[in-house]
Amino acid sequence: MARPSMDPELAMLLHGISFPNISQLTPDTIQTMRRATASPPDTVEKLAVRGITHETLRISTAGGNSHETILSLLRPSTTNSQSRPCIYWIHGGGLHWGDKLHTIEFPASVVLECDAVCVSVEYRLAPEHPYPAALEDCYAGIKWINEHAQDLGIDANRIMVAGVSAGGGLAAATALLCRDRRGPRLCAQCLSCPMLDDRNLTRSSHQYVEEVWPREANISAWKSYLGARFSNSEVSIYAAPGRADNLSDLPTTYLDAGSAEVFRDDVVAYASKLWADGVQAELHVWPGGFHGFEIFAPTAEISMTSMKVKMDWVKKIFSDKEK
Repeated sequence: MARPSMDPELAMLLHGISFPNISQLTPDTIQTMRRATASPPDTVEKLAVRGITHETLRISTAGGNSHETILSLLRPSTTNSQSRPCIYWIHGGGLHWGDKLHTIEFPASVVLECDAVCVSVEYRLAPEHPYPAALEDCYAGIKWINEHAQDLGIDANRIMVAGVSAGGGLAAATALLCRDRRGPRLCAQCLSCPMLDDRNLTRSSHQYVEEVWPREANISAWKSYLGARFSNSEVSIYAAPGRADNLSDLPTTYLDAGSAEVFRDDVVAYASKLWADGVQAELHVWPGGFHGFEIFAPTAEISMTSMKVKMDWVKKIFSDKEK
């Protein structure tokens, strides 16, 4: 099958990385990936060296299914008498692995470059906790942050939801919940190579079957996350935002994907729906980028370019909303 080729520098770097076979998310595979993606013990120490403080927040959600949700609060170590913008971060990991400090590099850089606060949520993982557990954790966290913004030194008018891969899909779903539950009014959503649609019907989902996040892994992850709902025409838009027909009244949006990844066409389609419904959206499809290339190959030229473009967008959003 014809398909866009991978960026040569990325291909060379990828050749030197050993990935486990994740085409089927078996219990052993999931545990292997959880060990591999667990944040190193010195993560907080390394953040401190960069001038970022870390605080753990534990919040309780009300209702019959109440439980404790854990948040990481990252701030610049410098004092500031003014309230700061906030990037509410949702980590990646295929909905099955990762933790609140996994894939933290970009939002940590936002903390320093934008004099911002980052709040990262520890959401429950599938298969132990299928939909809607992860989403409800994400929503509970952003709702709590919005309600306690003043105490945390956060400007409630400048709260952006953001995430990568599975976290990007959860960020999109969180924005939909904020809209439909009349929750926090977000200033923007930043969706990096987001996991948006369970149906796997696009051309790109058939073009990339053996790369970092192959088609079979994507199908397996959605099956595990949705359970009996998988392949059901009634799958909720909050589970798979790509199914939403109405994206009006969502905040300004940034989306990106690589041209050489499974999610490419879903991301382009989501951007088109946003435009059709009157939402301002900026879309970047990076030539030859595989899924998550910024994370796996951060020193590649394409990665540094994409991260700079995204950072410039975040800076502009926070600056414009401050006025």
